[in-house]
Amino acid sequence: MKKHISLLAALLAVTLVWGGNPDRQGEAGAYELLLNPWARTVGLHAMNTSLVRGIEAMNTNIAGLSRVKSLEVGIGHSIYLQGTGLALNALGMAKKMGENGALGVSINALSFGKIPVTTNGLPEGTGATFSPTFFNLAVSYAHYFEKKVSVGITLRGINESLADVSAFGFSIDAGVQYLTGTETYPERFKFGISLRNIGSPMHFGGQGLNFSTTNPDGTQSYPLTYEKKAANFELPSQLNIGAAYDILPDEKLKLTGIFNFTSNAFSRDEIGGGLELGIGNLLVLRGGYKYELGTTATDANKSVYTGVAAGLSFNIPLRKGEDQAISIDYGFLHTRTWNGTHNIALRINL
Repeated sequence: MKKHISLLAALLAVTLVWGGNPDRQGEAGAYELLLNPWARTVGLHAMNTSLVRGIEAMNTNIAGLSRVKSLEVGIGHSIYLQGTGLALNALGMAKKMGENGALGVSINALSFGKIPVTTNGLPEGTGATFSPTFFNLAVSYAHYFEKKVSVGITLRGINESLADVSAFGFSIDAGVQYLTGTETYPERFKFGISLRNIGSPMHFGGQGLNFSTTNPDGTQSYPLTYEKKAANFELPSQLNIGAAYDILPDEKLKLTGIFNFTSNAFSRDEIGGGLELGIGNLLVLRGGYKYELGTTATDANKSVYTGVAAGLSFNIPLRKGEDQAISIDYGFLHTRTWNGTHNIALRINL
């Protein structure tokens, strides 16, 4: 218990020195790292820091990866801001390693559709199209101690590119989860902290940033090629602190209350809560609300999200009396403009 308390105290100390600078809001890049492709997490507005498990933990709190039973494979698809043509696709796998460890691999890719090519001479389009490539690959490991405390770390490679311009970077995620309760319900209270997207600055480079002009001295006329230096940009780092409590702890009808605080280094902090209701092992309903601190109802700089999220999961057992199952998840985020964000995922637990 002393070790557990010391670990939690150290993580809480980090929160005291963590804080975003309001003057830097909107200055980060690679914001696709904050888009979550997994429907269960989306249904709670990504506030499940304390109770996320399996492959979804690689995009929320990596410590939850250690809770995977044996093998979990999942695919996720998101219609991001319906009406914009943007989509997010994900593939993840988590495997139990030894008695207390788990290894996970995931890849997320953002699809922009086909964008018309325009030029100064042809502002209406040349007839050609292009599509940027934005993807990130993550390798994760998590470990739990005495089934009370679990810790994890993720190493992620980030790529953003066009045909002649690209940027690449690395990031690290880390997290911890703590579970406790009574002898009858040993996991009734859940607490979690995650630190995400801590990594190297990124910048764009390539032939697309080069331009040609004549020599500047004027004595002779010959062409010169110059390379423009693109400015560095930081990753959208964030700190999440969450807690959850099983109000109704029975497995036949399980109701969990959820609370979460998010500190963003390059945007306003957020706070919120939600509920998750499990009906047996077949159906789970969830919903939540997240509030962006420091905003008003008429604030033009508010996030596109209204704060409302909802979702559900259907679990189809593969064998009676065992944890093996196929799950279909759906999550929805309401937005002030466009038609919301829709997520659907298919998971297989073996």
